[in-house]
Formats: sequence, C-alpha cells, structure tokens
Amino acid sequence: MTSKFAGKEQTRFINHRLRIPVALFITLSLTAIASAQGGGGNPELQERVAALKQSVAANQQKLHQYQWTEIQSITYKGEAKPPKQFMCQYGPDGKVQKTPMAQGQQEQPSGGRLKQKMIAKKKEEMADYMGDVKTVLAQYVPPNPQKIQQAFAAGKASISPDKSAGLVNLVFKDYAQPGDQMTIAFDSAAKKIAGLNVNTYMGQAKDAVTLVVDFSSLPDSTNYVEKTALNAAAKQIVVTTTNTNYRKMGGM
Repeated sequence: MTSKFAGKEQTRFINHRLRIPVALFITLSLTAIASAQGGGGNPELQERVAALKQSVAANQQKLHQYQWTEIQSITYKGEAKPPKQFMCQYGPDGKVQKTPMAQGQQEQPSGGRLKQKMIAKKKEEMADYMGDVKTVLAQYVPPNPQKIQQAFAAGKASISPDKSAGLVNLVFKDYAQPGDQMTIAFDSAAKKIAGLNVNTYMGQAKDAVTLVVDFSSLPDSTNYVEKTALNAAAKQIVVTTTNTNYRKMGGM
C-alpha cells in the first residue's frame, strides 16, 4: 500500500512539474501573437508609424505660426453653390478658427413666402450637415498621433510600398470609427505626408463618405493640406476646400 501510494504521489508531482512549462509556453505564445498583431512583428511598420507620428506632431507646431485662406466649394445634386472664403488660423485651444471673409453680392431670395420658407429650411439643413462634415474632417485631418498609435497597438495597421511614387502607404482600420479606413501616403525620405484617403461615414454606415486629401509644402518645408475633396454620395454632396495664401503671423 505504501509503495503504491508513493507511486501515485510521484506521478502527480511529475505531472504538476510538466504542466508548468506547458502553461509557460502557452503564455509566451499568446504574448508573441499579440505582439505580432500589434505591429511588433513588423519592424518596418513600427519604424514608419513612429516616423509618421513624429512628423505630424512637429508639423502641427509649425502650422500654428500661420494664417491662411480657405476656399470652400459645395456641389449639391450636381448644382454648384457660390464658393465661400474664410480667414483661418489656430486658436489657443489648438483648433482652427475660421472667420468668414467678405463675399460678393448675395443672391436675393425669389418667389412667395412659402418658397422662401422652404429655401430657408434647406439652407438650415445644409448648414447642420456641413457642421457634421466639419466634425468628420477634424477626425482625420490632420491625423492624430494618439489615434495612429491606438490603431497600431490594436493590430489595425499595415504597410505597403507605392513604388510608382517612392512612397509607402500606411493603412489604419477602425481609426476614428468602427469600420472606417484611412490610408496615408508617407514620404519616408522627406518625413512628410504626401496624401491621405479615407473611407468613413456620417452617423450611419449607409451614409458612406470618401475623403481625398492632397498635401503640399511651404518654402520653410512646413507641410500643409492644399486640397480636400469630400464626397457624401447618399446626400449627393461634394465639398471641396482649397487652402492658399499661407503667411506667418506677426511677431512669430
């Protein structure tokens, strides 16, 4: 009896000793998988994402020294609306402040009171929608280093070369909203963003929105958004903005 009992205890001890390495192996394997999913398994991706975040942060500081003119054009159901101009600069809160510039002669309303009321209602709805458009734009332009890092850490980032232009495309999924995708064309040599494409939506996934952003550089190498084109197909609205006439503010 004593020998049999001792044998069972020895077997149990051996099994216990064996379970520890197995558990350790599983833990290490899961850690390695999580690291690979988070981009840790791709040194090039990790390096490019780090360079992108650094570039965006440094460039934003430069842009805070400037004023510029934004020209906004809207096409609704194929009909172009009169363009609007704004004087822009960054405010103390870090957000862009837009001041409407003097416009040309305004179109005078025509028709009876009912028609004018309908026109006023449509203008109000358009203004509300444009407010939503502004909110969507702000989520992607300029890219947010913190959100870039979150997407990278969650394994939602990937990289592919753009041999035709000597750039790399950095793709981030679920960047600002579940199901969205932002692709950044990054010039690794100059450490600048060359372009940006976004597939997202306004409120609901069925209200799909695409955003194409072109970047350019000022004489002091500051990178800026030269043009954006937002297409809200469900609403038949195309919003194009052009930024120009950049100049440093006095005393800076």
